[in-house]
Amino acid sequence: MAQTDQVVLGVVMDPIADITYKKDTTLALLLAAKKRGWKIKYMHLDDLFLRQGKPYALMSDLDVFADPVRWYDLGTTQPSPQPLADLDVLLMRKDPPFDQAFLTSTWLLEAAEREGVLVANKPQSLRDFNEKLFAQEFPECCPPTLVASQDSLIREFHQEHGDIILKPLDGMGGMGVFRVKEDGLNLGAIIEQLTAMGQRQIMVQKYLPEIKEGDTRILLIDGEPQPYGLARIPQAGETRGNLAAGGNGVARKLTDRDYWLVKQVAPVLKERGLIFVGLDVIGDYLTEINVTSPTCVRELDQQCGLDIGGDLMAHLAERLGRG
Repeated sequence: MAQTDQVVLGVVMDPIADITYKKDTTLALLLAAKKRGWKIKYMHLDDLFLRQGKPYALMSDLDVFADPVRWYDLGTTQPSPQPLADLDVLLMRKDPPFDQAFLTSTWLLEAAEREGVLVANKPQSLRDFNEKLFAQEFPECCPPTLVASQDSLIREFHQEHGDIILKPLDGMGGMGVFRVKEDGLNLGAIIEQLTAMGQRQIMVQKYLPEIKEGDTRILLIDGEPQPYGLARIPQAGETRGNLAAGGNGVARKLTDRDYWLVKQVAPVLKERGLIFVGLDVIGDYLTEINVTSPTCVRELDQQCGLDIGGDLMAHLAERLGRG
């Protein structure tokens, strides 16, 4: 852990040059860190390394700006190897897929935890909790769901519920999500593709017509929800509400049911070190628990006058004893 009065925040993320300025949540978080006077260290997943059991990374000093033309500056020097122990807090903001490189990074970040670095979210929990399967720890909150690779089981589920959604367990942004209606059109081909001919488990859920009113992202900081969620409403002819799939994000106040869902999940999130989390809710049902790099901060801040990044940094500062 850094020994200076100034908080040093590290961030592991996708290339900052390639982000979408107006939508990127990680940038919002970094702008909030800068506002508090924190120093920012920038790195990619493949910059992490271990030497004689000690965690390091090739880091660059990063400055960020609320400017849609020039939102970052990495200076002119090349990234240099620095101990992760030089950081006070590290944000793990690498987008899925959760592949072997991501898995390995969680072990390296655990080494940073042992050095006293506050890693958000907790690496073990990132490793342990698949975002779709995690929701199934709360079956009373979820729609009818099947996780399977067998063609016969999926077809039985379709026969029972008629209108279903099929999706991979490791996707993001609505990629690979299919709807099959009562007629079962193309069900066999979709099962073959998603399960790799029965070799890969997928998730199948009863279709919720409430998706037409939006797939709502509810953001939580240490188990406490923001008062508004972002309803991501599918565009015409689409089933998916994901913004990456063309959905339109509209803020809405949380309902009593939303707060009930949060109440079921929040104690487990807190227990497992999941500080910044996004719940996905369709109608009355929880569908996913996003733990890797939750988004929608920019939209909620703009539409509701919130400062979610500021709230998160304040919480991290309190944990560091720098509140």
